[in-house]
Amino acid sequence: MFGTSPIAGLFGRSPFRPTQEHMAVVERCSAELVPLVAALLAGEPEQMLAHKQRIDELEHRADEIKNEIRSHLPRSLFMPIDRRDLLDLLHAQDSIADTVQDVAGLLCLRRLETPPSFRELLSAFARRSHDAVVQCQEIIGLLDELLEMGFRGREVDEVEAKIRALSAIESETDTQGAELTRLLFEQGDGMSPPTFFLWYELFQKLGDVADYAEDVGDRLRLLVAR
Repeated sequence: MFGTSPIAGLFGRSPFRPTQEHMAVVERCSAELVPLVAALLAGEPEQMLAHKQRIDELEHRADEIKNEIRSHLPRSLFMPIDRRDLLDLLHAQDSIADTVQDVAGLLCLRRLETPPSFRELLSAFARRSHDAVVQCQEIIGLLDELLEMGFRGREVDEVEAKIRALSAIESETDTQGAELTRLLFEQGDGMSPPTFFLWYELFQKLGDVADYAEDVGDRLRLLVAR
């Protein structure tokens, strides 16, 4: 439920409002990545578990909203967007929260000692991955204006600019992830196989957070172009 506002009422005011509500929860979920990684670097397992619990709660909340939207989304929407396209956009958003939960699960799976060469870059990687989600939320926040203007005008130009900025952030995370992976293969001989695999999966999943955020932007770009 959306507090005191039923989902059907939200659709009545704006077909995009529930999708924006969902994205807001997804962003709050991804925001926990930064303090989660900080707790890892500080050697604070209890704080890590607290952030993981918060991520689990927010991911569950995002799932609830997603299911509510699927249940109440009208079969016919009188707007310049197909119902299937809106559901695909929602799925892409939800993949962000799912992946953040995967990252938290990996980090809390076993005690990890962070190699000194990883520390600064890993912290920056987490921050930049979250930056991609913040940018994604800003884009989704413009859906109402796009609808009001009939997907035309300066609002379209603004969305396009924000999507390009999102792609630039995602490219930065690609570079960060590749560098961390290089360091892992360069310095990982002394690690146990489970630890090596855990770090590798962690770097992949952190990059996926930004990838899924970019996917949301790409899907919206296609919607605007139609």
